[in-house]
Amino acid sequence: MRKKLLAGWLLAMVTGAVQAETTQADAPEAIRATLSKLNMVESVEGIEPSPVAGLYQIELSGGRLLYATPDGQQLIQGAIFDVSGERPRNLTAEAEARGVARTLNAIPASDLIIFAPPEPKTHVTVFTDPDCGYCRKLHLEMEELNALGIEVRYAAFPRSGMQTPTAATMQSIWCAKDRQGAMNLAKQGKPVPAATCDNPVEGQFELGQQIGVQGTPAIFMANGRLIPGYQPAAQLAREALENR
Repeated sequence: MRKKLLAGWLLAMVTGAVQAETTQADAPEAIRATLSKLNMVESVEGIEPSPVAGLYQIELSGGRLLYATPDGQQLIQGAIFDVSGERPRNLTAEAEARGVARTLNAIPASDLIIFAPPEPKTHVTVFTDPDCGYCRKLHLEMEELNALGIEVRYAAFPRSGMQTPTAATMQSIWCAKDRQGAMNLAKQGKPVPAATCDNPVEGQFELGQQIGVQGTPAIFMANGRLIPGYQPAAQLAREALENR
């Protein structure tokens, strides 16, 4: 859905557009003025020159990027690659990962369910669903992950939506007095005592959609890189340590 919406915005922008002379100082204001006319779900976090001369980089909430001409009359969705070195680098993916990392690291610890060793070497943020088989498999390896120095931060992602029994279970987990214990019960397929409170489940579900989560477990490294699916503890720990 995100890609279709963005494609619609791009089509609307290029139709009948005429570029005007725009100074470097005026470009961000011109681009913001254009973006304000679009029915965008994401907010604009920043606008700055891109690695390509003559294009500006627009960071959306959650870290995703668009590119624009200085007058804001054309938008581009896609990846910029640097092929000047021995190996191609996806500069767009690198910048988006940095934005995602900032977003995830800004989540208050009190809004997450954290399983941590005494002295973590790094952390991963896992968007999880208690009914997901591979999420349960990953949780079974929690002690091994912790022993390898990996702190696991759980965020909620009821993949079937908020109007489901799974979402209700996740809200009960986040409202439990012992949230780790409630998560352990859910991962074992056992019932979680019903509980209600102000909780971050819906907000985390929306955040996951915003940063590209499409299934669970969605595992984000500390640097924002996404691993979309289960990996055995030893392999996951190695990836996490390489992407601190």
